[in-house]
Amino acid sequence: MSQYIPTAISCALLAAGLTLGPFANAEPVDLNQADAEALADNIVGVGPVLAQAIVAYRLENGAFLSAEQLLEIPGLGPQILEKNEKSLLVDGKAHKN
Repeated sequence: MSQYIPTAISCALLAAGLTLGPFANAEPVDLNQADAEALADNIVGVGPVLAQAIVAYRLENGAFLSAEQLLEIPGLGPQILEKNEKSLLVDGKAHKN
């Protein structure tokens, strides 16, 4: 029976890593300063295509005044804001929900 304990612990750690993986590497990211790669790496639910759309929006419309402006970009919804509320910055200030 004791031989199964390390296996069970290993499986639990692997499951936790897979579940929390996207959150483990996310760091605060400033929507007005970050390039597309940094946005994709640090905003949960945003890949390279959406990250490039964020940069394009910023170039076309000027600096973000709030994280809520992300909702104006097709493909970005309120769930992304909720998942990232602690890591989205606008000019160094945290997103307020």
